Amino acid sequence: MNKILFPAKMIFTILQSKLQKKEEKDICMIAHRGYSGKYQQNTALAFREAAKHKSGGAETDIRITKDGYFVTNHNDEVVFADGSEVQVADATLAELQAKPIKNTKTKDTIYICTFREYLEIMRDNNMVCFVELKGEWPEEKIKEVFTMAAEVYDLRKVILQSFSFDNLLLANKLFPDMPLMLTYGSAEHGYERCFDHGFSIDVDYVTVNKEMIEQFHSRGLEVGIWTANTPLVLAYCKALGADYIESDYFGG
Repeated sequence: MNKILFPAKMIFTILQSKLQKKEEKDICMIAHRGYSGKYQQNTALAFREAAKHKSGGAETDIRITKDGYFVTNHNDEVVFADGSEVQVADATLAELQAKPIKNTKTKDTIYICTFREYLEIMRDNNMVCFVELKGEWPEEKIKEVFTMAAEVYDLRKVILQSFSFDNLLLANKLFPDMPLMLTYGSAEHGYERCFDHGFSIDVDYVTVNKEMIEQFHSRGLEVGIWTANTPLVLAYCKALGADYIESDYFGG
């Protein structure tokens, strides 16, 4: 889809929604990687600030350390405040937490956050967890990470997201009552396969449309949209009637 033409589509959808005077449904705002617009992404600080700003939930990315622990980090590598970096998969948790990580947003001294700490913050603030597994995960690790989530919090408040359909299938076999979402962009395979398994979807705002949302809602499935970082995009996503909207900046 041509992004240059996309603003016109947004404006049309927003105006059409207002003309129809459709009642706006409750939408849960999800802080993308925490309040990452103002605080270092995927850190305890960003998750706590999301809670302070009344976000309904917070999204995070999960990776596995060399010694099998789960940490919240988007990229393969962790960059430290001293400029050095290391691959998450090549370092132990102790090595990753031995020194502060690079903070490009504030002057706070911050350390890598564990998945358990993230869950505790979400639990203490009654927030929805959007959890994205990075890459293909083995079955035993999917079992381990969400068994932990069930011990710390409530799996009904934990929504697994993944670009990998295999991750979703494995999780569905192990935790049939846990909400699952396919993370979906413009270059992905057909989203209709979600319908056969009862999976919801979290879709790029450039790709989503009303027909897609209606298809999921008619089957009792939910739709999230990422990432609404301008007032116009946010208004567009709200006009479409999504259940969740992820944003780096907008909270409650």
